[in-house]
Amino acid sequence: MATRSRTKRLLKAVAGLVVLGMLILPAAGAQNQHTLRAGIQAQLSQGPLVRYYIAHPDQAPAAQQDTFTALAEARARAGASARAQGTSAAAAPMASARFNRDELGLPQNEDSVTRCAHNHKVVVEGTNDYRGIVDPAENFTGWDFSNDGGKSVTNEGLLPPIDFGGGTLVPSGGDPVNMSDGKCKLYAVDLNYDPNTLFPNGIGLYKSNPQTLASCPGGTDSSCWPKRKLVAAATGPEHFLDKPWAYVGISGDAGKVVWITYTDFTTTGPGPTDFTASIYAVRCAGDISGCTDPIKISGNEQDVQFSDVTIGPDGRTYISWSQINGEIEGTPQSFDQKLRVAQPGSTTFGRIRSVSHENEPIPFGGVLHANDFRVATYPKSEVKIVNGQPRVYVVWEGCRARPLDSICEEPQVKLRYSDSFGRGWSNTKILSASGDNYFTTISRNPGARGLAVAWFTNRHDGVFHNRQDIELVKINPDGQVRSRARLTHPSNESESDPLLGGVFIGDYIEVTARNNVAAVAYNANYRSEPLGLDDGLPVPQQDNYLSKAGL
Repeated sequence: MATRSRTKRLLKAVAGLVVLGMLILPAAGAQNQHTLRAGIQAQLSQGPLVRYYIAHPDQAPAAQQDTFTALAEARARAGASARAQGTSAAAAPMASARFNRDELGLPQNEDSVTRCAHNHKVVVEGTNDYRGIVDPAENFTGWDFSNDGGKSVTNEGLLPPIDFGGGTLVPSGGDPVNMSDGKCKLYAVDLNYDPNTLFPNGIGLYKSNPQTLASCPGGTDSSCWPKRKLVAAATGPEHFLDKPWAYVGISGDAGKVVWITYTDFTTTGPGPTDFTASIYAVRCAGDISGCTDPIKISGNEQDVQFSDVTIGPDGRTYISWSQINGEIEGTPQSFDQKLRVAQPGSTTFGRIRSVSHENEPIPFGGVLHANDFRVATYPKSEVKIVNGQPRVYVVWEGCRARPLDSICEEPQVKLRYSDSFGRGWSNTKILSASGDNYFTTISRNPGARGLAVAWFTNRHDGVFHNRQDIELVKINPDGQVRSRARLTHPSNESESDPLLGGVFIGDYIEVTARNNVAAVAYNANYRSEPLGLDDGLPVPQQDNYLSKAGL
């Protein structure tokens, strides 16, 4: 029988994957096996790695095989009769901000959120939803819908599988992105992959509307997201498409379009650093038809990650990403933030522009000095019309100090902007006040003069720098902080989830703002719930939350 301590060790084992060897990925229908290199594992989304070892405990590192076996057995039992055991949600701190109906005590993280432009009562939040562990179809991307402005969850479920052709249905796999257009059509983007082999793998695009999400059965019913499309597919098991981002908007003569970006990791040989990574983009029409072939965005760099895409109010398309220096070479890591811009309606991008060189980013494989969860500098970009011209903003994190080149101390939130499409940039501005700050997100805040920026901060834990809060700031167009607010109270203890422990809280959160009202989607552990995979007591566990505030 799986004990709580064994289950908690499960994902602590995952944290060691980058140093414990190589993940073996059997090629579908083949006798030979394919190896995904350790260097890729450091950047690859955590969900696919965890789900693969649940399916194949015998292929986990030897020291962790009993832990994965225990969870696989618990999953098999729970799949037939997962137990909802009651909840103490009403008495929990931040109860009104919890944004799901989870009664299994399973985690949600990596939160994305959208609100309709003309109807702020419509809110959709996406998550990595670990209730997918007990879904017979193995879908893993959660959605939560509200038609009362986020005060309550009207309906929720898991994104359905995507047809990869020939009737091959591939389940949703996390890394959610949620969007809405000017007419309140709703979109979702995520990873799709076979959790048993990680291949086939690709990027899925979904479309729905508020009426459908309000009236559909929810859960895993595919009618909730009736339009679905595979927009990019890995061409073989040596590839893995990862970390998508997306944006919907009006782009010149092309009209309403959806841009999706992602990273293509490719194994090229037997060595641990024999891989390449490239940023690609795909553009689809607003009805998710007529998608382009993948367009390469990055240059010849071997190691890149974390693309972000924005369709500016000027109709141009802006794509930013990070070039990772030193990870492959085994030298201290630095990040170069990059940008490319396409003219309105165009799928042709201009030259690569340098945004900044961050000499001490939160490195891949590193840690914050008082936390154990996976974290890395993840730049985000946004565009706003300032003095009649588009201004592009990029925010990211940099450590104030980095002893042993891996321990990040007191990372700061930084910002630069450009009025020349990336040819020149402002001086770097520091947005955070003190302490440790990470998972930065930015919104242009249409209808108002300033922008909204939010992040996790540990600065309210003045002794240990361990417990976290959500900080929301409004910045003027010149990047100066105009107001600052703490949206969570008390501070969250990120290590308290019984399944994930302090190993994984996602890779990002998201803020969306309009007319000086911001909504921030994030995860926290305020509510106590028994773990539905096995017998247990109500203990704090990870949920997705939605907090709103004026700017």
